[in-house]
Amino acid sequence: MSASASPAMTSPDLVPPFTGDAAPAGHADDDPAARAYVRRRGVPGVALIRSTHGLQRGMLLTGVVIVAAFVLLALFAPLVAPFRFNTIFAPQLPMSSEHVLGTTVGGFDVLSRIVYGARTAIEVILLAVALSLLVGVPLGVVSGYLGGPLDRVLVLIMDALYAFPSLLLAIVVSIMVAGGRSGPFIGILSAAVSITVVFIPQYFRVTRNATVQAKVEPYVDAARVAGAAPRRIMFGHILPNVSQSIPVLMTLNASEAILTLAGLGFLGFGIEPNTAAEWGFDLNKARADVSNGIWWTGVFPGLAIVLIVVGVTLIGESLNDVLNPLLRTRGGTTTADEAEIASLIEVATSVDAGGVAATEGDPPPPGEGGRHD
Repeated sequence: MSASASPAMTSPDLVPPFTGDAAPAGHADDDPAARAYVRRRGVPGVALIRSTHGLQRGMLLTGVVIVAAFVLLALFAPLVAPFRFNTIFAPQLPMSSEHVLGTTVGGFDVLSRIVYGARTAIEVILLAVALSLLVGVPLGVVSGYLGGPLDRVLVLIMDALYAFPSLLLAIVVSIMVAGGRSGPFIGILSAAVSITVVFIPQYFRVTRNATVQAKVEPYVDAARVAGAAPRRIMFGHILPNVSQSIPVLMTLNASEAILTLAGLGFLGFGIEPNTAAEWGFDLNKARADVSNGIWWTGVFPGLAIVLIVVGVTLIGESLNDVLNPLLRTRGGTTTADEAEIASLIEVATSVDAGGVAATEGDPPPPGEGGRHD
């Protein structure tokens, strides 16, 4: 690194590089373009949206809108739902002004169950993904970096967990955690832990494989030579460089968590209906209604599951397109990075062509193209 580049790396006034859009040079206090750039960087998600285009942007925005709608329902469930999720009315009432989506066979208001079910789904997803990250990622880094007997034991355990059918494993863990107890906290905790056990091997394998490749890189060797402790190398140098695929895995696992939670509730191993609303349980109770022509008790909970899964999956697929360099183009379009590189190549080519054209009229140097005395 040259001496002139060092102050630029350490000056707090300069803005950082921006993916997909060239960062303006100069200080943020002096340059209006730099101030505008800082404002864009200050809004979360703007950089990600600006890096997308075409179908990518459409998928991302559609998924964000769907997921944001369910998050708002979860946050403001008492204000949006007309009744409590466990308030009992006459069973199987059709849709009316009082019960917009009708009532279930148990007498629960369908709309209220859907709104409060969004809160249950969001809580379980967040808790399950957080626990999976806290357990699977550190174990993957430690196993991949240290290797040896510890690596072989951890790989054997994770492969054994991964070999089990995910729903069966979730049922067993849910029964063990709940232990016959019921309640809103223990129900959500047992569902989240059961889903966590299913997801931990995925985070472990992805992180371990990336760590095995990263630990032989020059920057890791440089950290060892500098005397850095193994803990600092693993979590200060390797982890930030192997975590690019984790956000994509989180979104895809979130959609799988919704389906696993619905499967547990459908089979009767989920959350008790009087402690929290859960869409899978409502689908189970609506099976007998279909033969009697009562369709609203099963259609709307199933539609809620489909919508939130589609929203989360769209976000995950668009993130994969953005973060994966091999998938940054769709439909023949180019990203901002590729457009910038193409413009630089065009400028360099034009400069070279101009230099050649300027020298065409000059006489050739001695020994080339003619004799000079």
